[in-house]
This record gives sequence, C-alpha cells and structure tokens, in this order.
Amino acid sequence: MTTSHPTSTARTAAGARNAWTLSPDAADLRRPAIPPRPVTVAAAPQRLTLDLTRTAVVVVDMQNDFCHPEGWLAGIGVDVTAARGPIPVLAAALPALRAQGVPVLWLNWGNRPDRANLPPGVLHVYDPAGAGVGIGSPSNPAGTPVLEAGSWSAGTVDELVAEPGDIHVDKYRMSGFVDTPLDSILRNLRIDTVLFAGVNADQCVLSTLMDAANIGYDVVLLEDAVATTSPQFCFDATIYTVRQCFGFTTTTSDLLTALPPDRPAGPPTGLHDEDR
Repeated sequence: MTTSHPTSTARTAAGARNAWTLSPDAADLRRPAIPPRPVTVAAAPQRLTLDLTRTAVVVVDMQNDFCHPEGWLAGIGVDVTAARGPIPVLAAALPALRAQGVPVLWLNWGNRPDRANLPPGVLHVYDPAGAGVGIGSPSNPAGTPVLEAGSWSAGTVDELVAEPGDIHVDKYRMSGFVDTPLDSILRNLRIDTVLFAGVNADQCVLSTLMDAANIGYDVVLLEDAVATTSPQFCFDATIYTVRQCFGFTTTTSDLLTALPPDRPAGPPTGLHDEDR
C-alpha cells in the first residue's frame, strides 16, 4: 500500500519565482505562473512597454570608493560631485520599484583580499604607474583597502539603504557579468528586462549593460539615475550608444509615472542574504 504525503514546495535561490513542487514520490517541474504586469513608458529611441514581473534593476558601484568624499576616487583628486548625483534619484525610485515587486540588485566592485582573480590589465587601470595606490591599498582618506569586498570602500553609500530582499553581487571588472553569478541570478529570477543605474555611466554601467544585451537581456538605461566623473561628452556618447546599439533609455520620473497604483499580489520576488 502506498502512503500518501502532503506535497511541499522546494525553494530554489530565487524562491517563488523558480521552484518545483515536490512530494516523496513525484516532482512537478512546472514553474509558478507569473501574471504579466505591463507598463508603457516614454523612452528613446521609441516608446517602451515592459513587463514588471520580468524586470529587475541593477544598481552599479554606488559605493564609498567611487561616491564618498573620503573614498578612493576623491583621494586621488577626482571630483565625485557628479558620482553622487544618482543618490537622491535612487533613494526615491527604489522603494517604488520594490513596491511593484521589481528585484533590486546591488552590483559593487568588491575584490578578493588576495586579488588572485585579477589580471595585470585590471590592476593597471587603478594604479597605472605601479605606485601601490590601487586595488587593495589603503590609499583612500578613510584608510580602508581600495575596492576590497567587506571593506568600507566596497560598501554602498550610507544614503542608499538596501532592504532585506535585495540582492548583492560583487564584481571584479568593468562588467558585472565577468567571473560573477549575476547572469545565473537574473535567469533564476526569470528576468527578461534589466534597468541600469549607477556609476560610472560610460565605464562599469555601460560595460555591464553591453554584456547584458549581448547575452539576450532587454536593457534600459535610467538616464537620471546614472552619472560619470568623465567629461560630459563621455556621458552623451553613452546615451547615444545605448539607444543606437543596445536598447533604450528612459528616466526614473517617466518610469514612476507609468507604474500602476496597485501593488502586485503574490510571493516576494527577491533573495534574502542567506540565499546569496
């Protein structure tokens, strides 16, 4: 005689977005149905309709070494005023996106203390003269290891507070897809469209966006939520390149205006720290 048992749901890392239903004698491989929640947004090069249930926002490098007056960039004489520009924009936009069930991913440059996975070309970018003031050195005014995972340098600026359901990914290159789990996390969340924010628009943001587009994601640059310490023509070229070659640009103000007033029903959409 077969004894029946109640079924249970086995949660993968992405929780209810990508799960099987299991019992001792059966596995149901059908994923949960996620009803579409389309919104239409003013964008360029043309008006854009996206599905909120298949959308995530990736916030790139809004961390102390790049954006804080005592961080590494400021310590080598770079004016970080522009890099701080996205802070109030994101502080207003991220809660609204979370409320719509859009996962928030924090993609910060955070190296291994031994820098074992960094080739010479990457080290050169941050210390071109070989003076020992680049990645891993205590050469910022705060005296913490430059861009090292777990340090103040790699931490997100205080004005932007991550929520428990947000996802944190360390990166080690200009692109957040190289040598990281970013792609597998997005696919496990069943994401098609990625909104990009952060700094520097023409460097790490653009590199990550380009790789996302090249491996099949729909990409949208949030123009008012990105910035760069590079000259203005670099920002202008980034906007042109995204629209011309890779995807779309819009603003958080246009996106928030398009969001429906109701919150989605159903299970949470993000990862918790223990799932990272």
